[in-house]
Amino acid sequence: MKKDLEQLKKEFISDLDEIKSADDLETLENSYLGRKSGKLTDVLKGLKDIPKKDIAEVGKLANITKVFIADEINKKKGSLGGQTTEDTSFDITLPGSPQAVGHLHPATKAIREISTIFKQIGFKRVWAPDVEWDYYAFESLNMPKDHPARDEWETFFIDKTPIDKKFGKRVLTPHTSSAQVREMERGRLPIRIMNISKSYRRQIDASHTPMFHQFEGLIVDEGINITHLKGTIDYFVKSFFGADREIRLRPHHFQFTEPSFEVDISCGVCLGKGCKFCKGGWVELAGTGMIHPNVLKAGNIDPKKYSGFAFGWGVERCYSMKADLNVDDIRLPYKNDLRFLKQF
Repeated sequence: MKKDLEQLKKEFISDLDEIKSADDLETLENSYLGRKSGKLTDVLKGLKDIPKKDIAEVGKLANITKVFIADEINKKKGSLGGQTTEDTSFDITLPGSPQAVGHLHPATKAIREISTIFKQIGFKRVWAPDVEWDYYAFESLNMPKDHPARDEWETFFIDKTPIDKKFGKRVLTPHTSSAQVREMERGRLPIRIMNISKSYRRQIDASHTPMFHQFEGLIVDEGINITHLKGTIDYFVKSFFGADREIRLRPHHFQFTEPSFEVDISCGVCLGKGCKFCKGGWVELAGTGMIHPNVLKAGNIDPKKYSGFAFGWGVERCYSMKADLNVDDIRLPYKNDLRFLKQF
């Protein structure tokens, strides 16, 4: 094998001296270094037949031979006016390319802005778990066993966890409202809290994603009524969207509030004319209402003495409706398209 490599090297030097053009040099390179039919490859096929104790030495010699052939071909390219592997025209004193710097995701920016807005009127940030008990997600919120939201086509149930006698099954929390009774059970009144976290539902289209962020507001105190609810929502909308956006409250039904309302805002994409995002000029952004007495009782609070209201808003949906953003598909922030994300 050693003699074969030495002979190959001599033949290469002789053949290289005869080369007069770049095309001939390329042919020579392929004939010696080609991966499938190169002369060096043919010689190396004999490695399997040599003693194991000689393989390391022969392998080293083969590598030296390969490097020698490649270097000589590179030098010949330079003498023939071709481009060598090493680009000597590059100026190593030039400064390097600037390092790409990331920035906050649009959802994170929205969460920080929302937190600041509500902090200014006394809301305290709390956290509830993403993996929740059925009791806090549904039962304590006055939802009956046959409520559609408790169907497996609406909620992600975790089947491989034990069922608790009191709290029921485990679920991926479908809404941040699960923080309501958890906070009431602490027994610290009055309550004015904000829970911002992930929620999970089996929905996906231009205005829904299976995972999204919600922010939940909850106030419980003596003498709380609908005027406080309307004033709080009006304050947030004017602070977050701007004074030129219109609002409408539609009577609705939620199990955990009475009376209940849907909160809509005029679409910022089409300015109320109607588009694929809003389908009519208005976008539903929130559900709100006065806390149902049964929910207060579940939190060990006397509904005859205390009252309150709650609201739940989608973070991504709110952010997409900010002035001048014109985001017509709520799925875009999660498609990892840097062309989109770099705009924020």
